[in-house]
This record gives sequence, C-alpha cells and structure tokens, in this order.
Amino acid sequence: MMSTASSSAKRSSYTPGFELPSPSPVGGAMLPKFLRDLSQDLVEVTLELDDDDDDGSIVVCSVAPANDDLTSSAVAENGILRRSLSATSRSVRRTFGWLKSASSRTTASNSESAVEFTLSAREGRRMKAKLQRTRSSAQRALNGLRFISKTTAGGNDAAEQWQQVEARFESLAKDGLLARADFGECIGMGDSEEFAVGIFDALARRRRQKITKITIEELRDFWLQISDSSFDARLQIFFDMADINEDGRITMEGVQELITLSASANKLSKLKEQAEEYASLIMEELDPENFGYIELWQLEALLLQRDVYINYSGPLSTASVPWSQNPSSLKPKNLVRRLSRSLQCLALENWRRGWILLLWVVAMACLFVWKFYQYRKNRATFQVMHYCLPVAKGAAETLKLNMALILLPVCRNTLTWLRSTRARSFIPFDDNINFHKIIAFAIAIGITIHAGNHLACDFPRLVNSSPENFAPLSSDFHNKKPTYEFLLTGSEGATGILMVILIAISFTLAAHRFRRNMVRLPAPFNKLTGFNAFWYSHHLLGLVYILLIIHGSCLYLAHRWYEKTTWIYISVPLLLYVAERSLRTCRSKHYSVKMLKASVLPGNVISLIMSKPPGFKYKSGQYIFLQCPTISPFEWHPFSITSAPGDEYLSVHIRTVGDWTRELKRAIAEEDDSSVVHPARFAQMRHLDQRGQPRLFVDGPYGAPAQDYQHYDILLLVGLGIGATPFISILRDLLDRARTAEEQRDSNTETSRSDDSPNSFMSSSLTPGDKKKSQKTTNAHFYWVTREPGSFEWFKGVMDEVAEMDHKGQIELHNYLTSVYEEGDARSTLITMVQALNHAKHGVDILSGTRVRTHFARPDWKQVFTKIASKHPYSTVGVFYCGMPMLAKELKVLSHELSQKTTTRFEFHKEYF
Repeated sequence: MMSTASSSAKRSSYTPGFELPSPSPVGGAMLPKFLRDLSQDLVEVTLELDDDDDDGSIVVCSVAPANDDLTSSAVAENGILRRSLSATSRSVRRTFGWLKSASSRTTASNSESAVEFTLSAREGRRMKAKLQRTRSSAQRALNGLRFISKTTAGGNDAAEQWQQVEARFESLAKDGLLARADFGECIGMGDSEEFAVGIFDALARRRRQKITKITIEELRDFWLQISDSSFDARLQIFFDMADINEDGRITMEGVQELITLSASANKLSKLKEQAEEYASLIMEELDPENFGYIELWQLEALLLQRDVYINYSGPLSTASVPWSQNPSSLKPKNLVRRLSRSLQCLALENWRRGWILLLWVVAMACLFVWKFYQYRKNRATFQVMHYCLPVAKGAAETLKLNMALILLPVCRNTLTWLRSTRARSFIPFDDNINFHKIIAFAIAIGITIHAGNHLACDFPRLVNSSPENFAPLSSDFHNKKPTYEFLLTGSEGATGILMVILIAISFTLAAHRFRRNMVRLPAPFNKLTGFNAFWYSHHLLGLVYILLIIHGSCLYLAHRWYEKTTWIYISVPLLLYVAERSLRTCRSKHYSVKMLKASVLPGNVISLIMSKPPGFKYKSGQYIFLQCPTISPFEWHPFSITSAPGDEYLSVHIRTVGDWTRELKRAIAEEDDSSVVHPARFAQMRHLDQRGQPRLFVDGPYGAPAQDYQHYDILLLVGLGIGATPFISILRDLLDRARTAEEQRDSNTETSRSDDSPNSFMSSSLTPGDKKKSQKTTNAHFYWVTREPGSFEWFKGVMDEVAEMDHKGQIELHNYLTSVYEEGDARSTLITMVQALNHAKHGVDILSGTRVRTHFARPDWKQVFTKIASKHPYSTVGVFYCGMPMLAKELKVLSHELSQKTTTRFEFHKEYF
C-alpha cells in the first residue's frame, strides 16, 4: 500500500483516486498515530500484501520522500536523508510488528521492481477502497443498483412480484420454455430488451452454459439472483454483464459494452455513439496504471464514491446553499391557528376570483328576477302561458348579459393594458380564458332554459289557448292566432334556431378533445377536429351576433324601443372587440418582420430569430401572434417570446404539432424541396437570404401571467418540454439585469476611487427613480422537465450563460430527463457515474452538453417546495407553470399546502399552453 501523510488540509481541487480517511484502523493500530511518530517531512510508505502467506502478512517495500523534486539542500544532505529514511523504515516495523521485512524477500531486477511497484500501487488503492467501504456508503450504493423495482415487476412485495413474473412466463413461454429475447418482457424490462439480454447472458455464464431458452425453474433461479437484496450480489451481476471472458476482469471494451447497454435501455442515442469516449474516461479514472482492465473492487469503489463526484460537480450546476429552517417546525401547533391559516391562504389565493364570480352571479340573478317579475305581473300573458314565459324571458336576459361579457376576456389589447395598471391587484387577469369558458357554459345553460321553455311550454300553450284567453294578446300577433309552424319559421323563431345551431357547432369544436385533436373521425369528418376547426368555427359567432340583434328587435310582446334591450347589452363590448380586431389588422401590417436566422432543432422545434419592429416593446413572459401569408392569410398563432426585452431582436421557439407549424417548417427548412426536411439540417443555424424566405407578420405583444414575475421575492419556474419558452425570456432578463448591475457597481467603484470626496460613491449610485424601477425578485429556481435529450439543445446558450455569469447563485437551474430511469435503477447507474465523473473533470453534462447537470426521472415536487420554503422563509414565491394540466393540479395543491405549513407564501399561476 502506498500512502502519503501530510499536515495540510484536504485538497480543494479535484484529483483522480480516492481519499484515505483519517483516522483509519489498520491491523489494530491507528495510522495517524504512526505518522505522528515520524518526522514532519512528507514520506511515501509502500506496503505489499503477501498473498502467498497463510496469515496474509504485509511487507514494507520502501519508505521514500513524497516529493521527487528535492531542494538543493536536501541533495546536499542526501546521506542524512538516507539514514533518516532507514530509521523511519525501522520505526515502521517496530510500530507494526506484524509486518515482514522487505529484505527477507528475493531481490528482483530493475524491470521487475518497476512492475512490483505498479502492482503495489494498485494493491494500495485496493486496500484504501476496502477501508473506505463503510456500512453507510454501501447502503447508499445499494440504493443505486436496483434491477427490480415496484414499477419494473408490478408488485409491492417479493411474492406478488414473482406472481406477476409467473403470469408473464405463462403467456410468453412456448412448450414450457422462455426465449432469451422474451426474458426482458417477462421480468418487467420489456422496454429495455438489450439490457435484459445482457443480464440473461451474465446469469447463463454462471451456469457454464450457452442457452437461449430457460424453464420456469431456471427463471426462478435467475429471478432470485437479480432480486437479491445484497449489494455484493447485485454488484457481481452488474460486473458479470461486462466480464464476458469470466476472468474477473473488465477491459475497456467491456466497459464500453456496459455503457452501450445502459444507453440503449434509456434511449440515449447520442450517449451510445460516445460510449467509447466515456469508457476511456472510466478506465482513466479506475486504471491509472494502464493495465488495460479493472476488477470488481474498482467498480465497487466507483459506485461507493458516487456522492464525492456529484458533490464536487454540484456547484457547477446549482447553488449549494444550506436550508435555514425545518418546515415541520413552522407548522402551527394549535388546531385553531392551523384552521385560521388555511382559511387565510385560501382567501389570499382566491379572493379576486371570488368577488368577480360573486358579482357576476348576483348580476345574473337580479336580471333574471327583474325580467321574471315583469312578465309575471302581466296578467294577460301569464293567463295564457303561465310561468313558461317568465322563465324563458328571465333566461333570455341573462343570455344578453353573457353574450356581452364573453367578448371582454378575449379583448387582448385591453387586458394587456389593464395588466400594467392597478387593476391587476383586484382583477384576476390570469383567469381570463377560464372566465371565458365559464360564461360559455352559462350561455349553454341559458339557451337550454330559454329555447326549451319556448318550444316545449309557452308555444304549445299559446297555440292551444282559448279565444277568450288569446283575445288580449291578439294585437301582438296581428289579430290572428299563430300556429306552431308560424312561431318556428317567423323572424324570431328562425333567427333563434339558427343561433342555436351555430353556437352548438362553435361550442362543440371548441371542446378540449376536439381542439386538441383527440377525437378520431373518419374522412372527411376528420377535418372537424384540431385547432383549425376550432379557429374557423369560432368566427361563426360573428354571424351569431348579427342574428342576435335581429332576434332581439323582432319580439312579439315588446314594441317600444327601450323594451328591446339586446343592443344595449352588446353594443359596447361588440364595438370594443371590433376595434381590437381592426387595430390588430392595422398593426400587423406595420409589424412586418424579417427573418434573421432560423434553425430546425431536435424534437421538431423551430427556432426563429426575427428583426424587432420599430417601437415594439414587450415584457418577459408575454407572447405574440405570428401570421405567415404564404401558408394562410387568415391564421394567427400565439407563441411565447424567448428573447429578453433588452435584445435587439425577437425570438420564438415553435414546436411542429399542427398543419400550420409543419408548413412553416417546410417553408424555412428547404428552398428546393419544401416537402422534405433532411436530418442533416437539425440543430444547424443558417442565415436566410431574402429570396424565397417566408414573409411573417407579428401581432402583439399580449399579456400573460409570467409578465408579473417582478412582483415576487422568489420565482419557481416550472416548464414541461416546450412549456419552458415563456421562462427563458425571464431568465435572460434576470441575467441582463444582473450584468447591468455588476457593470454599474464596477463603474461606481471606479468613480469612487477617482474621487476623494466621501460622497462620490453615493452620487454615482442609483437615483430614487431607478430604485423604484429596481426589481423585487432576488432568486429564481427554474425546473425544466423533458422526455427528449435533444430538447436541451434549444436553450443551451442560455443555460451556459446563466451558469457562467450567476456567481452569487441567484438563479438555480434544474434539468430533468424523464426518459432515463430514476437514479438508483441499474439501467441508469453507470450513466449517473459517467455523468458525475465527466462533470467533475470537465464541468460539462454528458446529456445536455451544458454546465447544468441533468437529473433523471421526474422531480419530487413536494421536496422541491419544501426546500424552497426552508431556504426562503417569510417570502412570497411566485409559482409559474407551463405544461400539461395534470401537473398543474399537483403544483397548485402543493402551493396551498406549503403556504399553510410554512412561513413562505406560494402563489400559483398557470401559463397558456
């Protein structure tokens, strides 16, 4: 064993190998005590394990200076140094009486001595690894090398898991034999066939057999081995997968094969292509003597040292700041206080929605009661149609209100302007689309009540009324009793029926399943699903408003102009909406942009960098509408802005998921053949000349929830896949502000140094007006969850820039790749090690290609919220999410729960997705 003693502190920079713990028990003696008996000079003690002796004794080979570069004085006193080392050697043997003398061994030649020295170095590292293997570290490694889990086997306990395996064996086996290719599906690794075959071959080699099929008994034996809870058993299987020669050694080719299997199981094609490079990295770390192979203990040491590598690379990926409080200790003990805090959080989160909805419901109730009473007191009509007509007219009054209100949430320019006023403090502009949908639901109910009462109640009663009862109403119907057909085909009936049909079409195609193209219809009806069908069918509502005005002016029982109130309700909202559409049309012609750069990125994503129109101003988090007349002169599609407000250009990232985006991709990707997109074009930025490039129009910007991020102390930004786009602009803006503040501090420092006046620094600092503009946000936590490794190419530059510029750790970046098995699964264990090792050596993540380390599987959101609450007590955290609705519910619930249990208040906002 070769060890170096020193009084210096632990090294701060990374070096290959493993640190020797101090103190370490060796053969019943304490190594640090032995070192204290020596002189203060640095020495190297080389020991060799004698495997030939039964007692396993250790031989002292040499004691030499630790530093090969001797000073001149040391060379002058070479004789004294030799005598000192000789005395030291004797001291070693006296201290360790169980050591043999090196002189008792046969003296070898110089070449043999070099080989023995190399061997002793490896044996020394081997002994260090044994010393470092503690129960706690072995337990951590055990958690990181699981072949079988609940999700893999499909059960909670061993018996239930085996029953699932048996059931799959019965369905897959032929003539009582399970094929080698079906082994993975049988044990629950159907999506990792190559990795499962590697396990099968390793277990088969243990039997000294070359088999391609196994019986149920052999499967049971294999199952018991891979489900063994022993760390050594799991490690041995993992090692045997690469030890094809069964000689207890893994060559570089074996390590490469193991990386290839792991990459294949996790669908990491890029990592699979670089398997040789990363195998060389592992061999460089574990085989510094260049023997060309590694043994079981070296692989074990690598797994046990996982935390060392990860902790070393941690500061390069996230800010390592200790948590300041225990959330459980902040939970109020008293039940009354807990209930009071819950009600307080609920009120703080929903009071703006509550008063708007309450006002709306009260307004509808008042209108219904007013109109109901108006027709109830008319004895002539009530005697003929009883309560049918008052109910129908009351519902009609609420319909007029809702047909007016439904336009307001989609007046985007007005809402964007209102967001910048104090109205944002008491009006929930983030819920405009939800309010739009709620009103639409109320309209559907109103139509059902209004039309249902007319068709099934008051029309039949009117037609079948006696002449005496009809006489007071005859003047309203030109002194002639109407027929049921006349009531349906008249101006009032016909316009009402047409409106019902058009609204039914529009509302149906706007439903989530139709709009998201989840409903599969046979041709040609398949054209009725998707965004285009939703977009064009919504324009039918323009005709509905024309019919509504006609319908409201042709009432049978109302003749005075002020009794026909339809136009009073809808005139102002309709004029406002028409003005907005006109402004949008005029502005879009003015905001014609040039495409500066375009790229087709992995994951079917288009990156567009466009010229910034003159006078175009926006905030981070907002979005714009794009139109490409080459594709369609009518379609406008919304996309989040990914550039910062201070940039001289506009950028968006577009995922090709529909007809319009696919056409745009074809238009910008190929000049010659617009129907083909070559893979070689992926991830390559290219300048587009003005010949043949698609013409684009921009409309906006429009407000979104994330634009108000500066009103929060802390930000928690969560993006799923392309849902990260609105937050990239925020990160860039925070980075620009940090860079500007740093430059200003440097400028202030230079000014203060050049001026002897004590007030020179204050005079160069921020003015009161600047202080008002300074942002409130102090920290941001960005979590990006994606299933495709290529997605990290989208914002690679931003990630690297944030990691490089954010010296204070104000922005934490967390990338999660869900296509890779969770950290701890045997299929991702080696990938985790390669990732940590490469990050420690080069500071680059192997999956994202950035300085930000990628985590595997999905985040533990409860732990994320808990840590943020612990780190930022008494703060207001703005939680902004853009992604699928399922996770939105979970994050919203966690925001509410943690606001109750801690002193940190979370406010959840969902971005448009």
